[in-house]
Amino acid sequence: MIIIFNKPYGVLSQFTADGSANRTLSEFGFPKGVYAIGRLDADSEGMLLLSDEPGLNTQLLDPKHAHTRCYWAQVENIPTPEALEQLSSGVLIKDYTTMPARAWMLDPQPNVSARTPPIRIRLSIPDCWIGLELIEGKNRQVRKMTAAVGHPTLRLIRVSMGTLQLGDLAPGNWVELSSNQRNDLFF
Repeated sequence: MIIIFNKPYGVLSQFTADGSANRTLSEFGFPKGVYAIGRLDADSEGMLLLSDEPGLNTQLLDPKHAHTRCYWAQVENIPTPEALEQLSSGVLIKDYTTMPARAWMLDPQPNVSARTPPIRIRLSIPDCWIGLELIEGKNRQVRKMTAAVGHPTLRLIRVSMGTLQLGDLAPGNWVELSSNQRNDLFF
């Protein structure tokens, strides 16, 4: 079984508490025996997959399989074409250069529902939404990438894996994948 969950802000990608004020997956009524495939940080939102099938972490998340994950990132300021190219080519983060990715300005800008708590808004600094498609997922990678090119991430939502889309699944809700959705995941 594979489950798609729209993880809200402030929820850990695990079933046990870590001592923080963040909620855990145990609050959402998942079937027994499932585990998160990969993770999203507590301050990130969107698609999180859970499964009871061993081996899916490697199959879906190891970069050698080139399985894409797409994110929408609300960033400070408006990135230049050069900044987007830098994100696409790879960004040096400490002693690691990220793998090539795809980065673009979302046009039109998405109409995303407000988050609780809301993001910080600074009247003198514009923001916008960009898309990023990666095949790797290092710790806080998208946030580190956008910050490295001068555009800190304000809000981050994973919207797809493979060709499987989060769609209109409401935050905090989940469904088991149908066979067609499963095919979308494994394209």
